[in-house]
Amino acid sequence: MSERAILLALTLSALLSSCGEEGLDVLDVEIPAGYELSAGTASIFMNSSKAYDSPADWVSGTYSSRFNRGDKLYDDMRTSSNGYGGGLGPVYAGYSCGSCHSNAGRTKPAGWADHGSGPYGFSSALVYVTRKNGAFFQGYGRVIHDQSIYGVTPEGKFHVEWDYQTFAFPDGETYELAAPTYTITDWYLGDISPDDLFCTVRIPLRHVGMGQIMSLDTNEIETLARKSNYPEYGISGRCNYITERGVRMLGLSGNKAQHADLTVELGFSSDMGVTNSRYPEEICEGQLQMTEGSMMGLLYDKLDVSTEDMENVDLYMQCLGVPARRDVDDPLVQLGEQKFYEARCHLCHVTTLHTKPSGSVLLNGTRLPWLGGQTIHPYSDFLLHDMGSEIMGIGLNDNYVSGLAMGNEWRTTPLWGIGLQEKVNGHTYFLHDGRARNFVEAIMWHGGEGEASKNLFKNMNKTERDALVRFLQSL
Repeated sequence: MSERAILLALTLSALLSSCGEEGLDVLDVEIPAGYELSAGTASIFMNSSKAYDSPADWVSGTYSSRFNRGDKLYDDMRTSSNGYGGGLGPVYAGYSCGSCHSNAGRTKPAGWADHGSGPYGFSSALVYVTRKNGAFFQGYGRVIHDQSIYGVTPEGKFHVEWDYQTFAFPDGETYELAAPTYTITDWYLGDISPDDLFCTVRIPLRHVGMGQIMSLDTNEIETLARKSNYPEYGISGRCNYITERGVRMLGLSGNKAQHADLTVELGFSSDMGVTNSRYPEEICEGQLQMTEGSMMGLLYDKLDVSTEDMENVDLYMQCLGVPARRDVDDPLVQLGEQKFYEARCHLCHVTTLHTKPSGSVLLNGTRLPWLGGQTIHPYSDFLLHDMGSEIMGIGLNDNYVSGLAMGNEWRTTPLWGIGLQEKVNGHTYFLHDGRARNFVEAIMWHGGEGEASKNLFKNMNKTERDALVRFLQSL
């Protein structure tokens, strides 16, 4: 047993004794050491609101200049003008990358304070809609654009109501879960029957470790899919494969691993209505909003953003540093790390992966070899897992198919940097639609393949549950 494990055993024994717990099997597993450097040479030691939004130390020279240009393009508000920095709309979901990803994190979602997009409010969310049979509605795409430029009609507004229920842990401590019910109002083409509507809301993902994700050794991920079957816990992850530009690839990014890249071009097009070389048509092509935009003086005769500019945004995202772990010598954090393993969270939130030797390639061909050959600790296997369908009558199944991913399947969320989300973005809303208001709620929403870990956490005593949360806050 290592010196660190012996120290942890003594700490655990002392903490449990102080709670009146005796005779427990203190060390069910021994925890590997050395996970402080979350992303190898791209790890940065920053705990401020800029912890997600600072370059890795190896970014210099020309790459530093391009990083700064990409950072500016990411954050600057686009306008409806036809010049540089324009092209917004006619309809959109966000007015810049940073409007939804503040400080490269997750802008506080409006689903709680404003109950949705509201008549004028900005929601910082994507609202996906389909028919019950999976088809799109005539006159709409996959996303409802709830914002528009002046003089143009938004496609609709989303609204959320929360159903609160209180539960109790075996030791008597209570917790609350809130299940959302989404509705769409102000459809620009007239009301669509709720009986034929599937609606799912996605709040932004943290842009932590994007370069490392794009550099992952895909053979390692596929090997995990073949070997990560734990029938005793009901766990069996699988890969999502998608076809983009005519090529079948392993999906790595997005809530359902439905993308093989960082979707910079798609973000400009679908989220902001900014045309580009990959998506040259307006997102509302053929709709009423095109005519309204023309009446407001918009021109549709050229692309709104260049491929070179989009690659600088891609470079910016992939060159961001990843916050190193904090408080790794804190006894409570060490206890929580132990409980993380004992709850078998690590079977899906895999601690250690590797990047391929060559690093990553940006959307216009620029290579980033510095991302290659790294040992990283994202706390994810990047595989799809069934997260269950029924909790309080509404589970995490959103009925939205993405590639091979079914409605109840979600990519394991990388946990690196998650403990700094409150510092960076001022909130602790988690899961795909922000329904979890804290770490405990996020854990207790787990179903399906997460059921065993949830129940192991549920049956811990309060000191152990608090310690596991404290560990997550250290990531």
